[in-house]
Amino acid sequence: MKLKNWNEISLIAKELRKSDKKIVLTNGCFDILHAGHIQYLKEAKNLGNILIIGLNSDKSTKLIKGKNRPINTELDRATVLTALEFVDYVVIFEEDNPFNLINLIKPDILVKGGDWKENEIIGSDIVKEKGGKIISLSYKQGISTTNILNKILTFKEDI
Repeated sequence: MKLKNWNEISLIAKELRKSDKKIVLTNGCFDILHAGHIQYLKEAKNLGNILIIGLNSDKSTKLIKGKNRPINTELDRATVLTALEFVDYVVIFEEDNPFNLINLIKPDILVKGGDWKENEIIGSDIVKEKGGKIISLSYKQGISTTNILNKILTFKEDI
């Protein structure tokens, strides 16, 4: 099973570091998975050996995205993410940012979408302190969950 709790992912990360595996960590809400997410996650996986996704909980997503989100529950979102062959582990976090999770896992590479500047990436200090890398991957213009939701709302009006 790829969905792990914090204790499990902590032990896994320690074992991976002992075996010199490069851990790549990214995080997000991944509310409605789309082509931009897939491209991004594939690119992230190619940067190391193990891809771990920190998934914002329902509570955390609501804090970040607003009262009408998430569309899909955290367990549904985790189910979709864990079905992807290039995703190794998913761990849900409750906070509004992944700082504590990053500190727990201590990845070799911390990845965010290209819409994030390095100095804005939470936890970058933790990763840099241990000699790791911060990477902003390309952002697929025009493809976002918000745009998809807006299209659905427009479509609904046309029915």
